[in-house]
Amino acid sequence: MDQKTLAAYDLDAAAFAKDWLEQPAPVDLHEIVERFFVRGGNSADIGCGCGREVAWLNANGFSATGFDASEGLLAEARQRYPGFKFAHAELPDLKGIGTYDNVLCETVIMHLERAQIAPAVRRLLTAVKPSGILYLSWRITDNADLRDSQGRLYCAFDTALVLGELKSTSLLLDEEVVSASSSKKIHRLVAKKPGLEIRE
Repeated sequence: MDQKTLAAYDLDAAAFAKDWLEQPAPVDLHEIVERFFVRGGNSADIGCGCGREVAWLNANGFSATGFDASEGLLAEARQRYPGFKFAHAELPDLKGIGTYDNVLCETVIMHLERAQIAPAVRRLLTAVKPSGILYLSWRITDNADLRDSQGRLYCAFDTALVLGELKSTSLLLDEEVVSASSSKKIHRLVAKKPGLEIRE
């Protein structure tokens, strides 16, 4: 994870949490989850922030655990949603997170340096159980990397960098849209991991 980005989230965790919770509900994301996620399976929200989507997932039949690299944001999540599980994990390594039927990673990987993006996508895929679902999105930055006023990195990269790591999967959704929640341009993918081969 880019350390300046992580420091920005830790420094202003409460302000970021307030901003996200005041945004319109991400109804487009929720529709995708309802359409593609394995219902009744266990789910992981990688880069869960203040826990908003973990709460929604649990309330809608997707038992979920939240993971984030920012201790400040994890503290906000635990305070706001004490009934749910949150733990520290950092891309690209995601040490010790286990495997899940559904893995959601909403607008996180653009905070990584370009060299870390492909390894991060590979690692996300290893966290998905056979026949499970990976939802992955990132905010689009055209032409060049940039940092916002708070110091957060937004890496510019070609979609092919991500797709190259998902060749073994069935791509169920691939689109570039404006997020209903943040009003930012994002690219999002839904990929289904192959199932286990049954040998006679």
